[in-house]
Amino acid sequence: MQSPALVVIPTYNEIENIEALLQRIFALQERFDVLIIDDGSPDGTAGLVKQLQPTYHERLFLVERKGKLGLGTAYIRGFEWGLEKKYDYICEMDADFSHDPDDLVQLYRTCIDKKADLAVGSRYIHGVTVVNWPISRVLMSYFASVYVRTITGMPVQDATAGFKCYSHKVLETIPYKNVQFLGYAFQIEMKFLTWKYGFKIIEVPIIFRDRTKGTSKMSTGIFTEAFWGVMMMKVKSYFKSYH
Repeated sequence: MQSPALVVIPTYNEIENIEALLQRIFALQERFDVLIIDDGSPDGTAGLVKQLQPTYHERLFLVERKGKLGLGTAYIRGFEWGLEKKYDYICEMDADFSHDPDDLVQLYRTCIDKKADLAVGSRYIHGVTVVNWPISRVLMSYFASVYVRTITGMPVQDATAGFKCYSHKVLETIPYKNVQFLGYAFQIEMKFLTWKYGFKIIEVPIIFRDRTKGTSKMSTGIFTEAFWGVMMMKVKSYFKSYH
């Protein structure tokens, strides 16, 4: 029997979504443990997770942080935690149901059955599979991935995707603790490092749906960071050795 995978979910004001999301994940046929990284949500998200922990004994875990410290640092903390606990596979996903919990299974099985080191839930591998986003945001996201491929040469259609499953080998190899970006640029650089270190990346088609509850954390600053971050990342790569 395969050891369970860990799902890392950063939260900030997700009390409207978190209980239903956890119910869906823990009902899956594959076993997934969940680590919530909460950045001091004033709406009580962490408190609700604590209430649910006895129900999901030894499967639901919580790390509380003070203040909004950023998506990138939340995932770094989650990766550290997962590696300390010896999980073979560590997934990341959003808390707002934009990522379908059922797709965790195909990401995980892609790593197991197809020997992927990183499975990416892709919105753009088979056309554009995004639901309920305004066309301006779809175009911005799509052309951001085109821009990343053009600048970096990385063969990933959905470079900004945040729904992924990593083998522990990737996270034990790449210097993810040195990634300073907070949003999209964090996701891009993690894929870039995985690719540059020679790991096998497979994109898995998913349908991405915009949140129906809660408030989006997206901002123009995140896109600006990604635009300049990709250029900096590429330039720095000329002076690095990946082995």
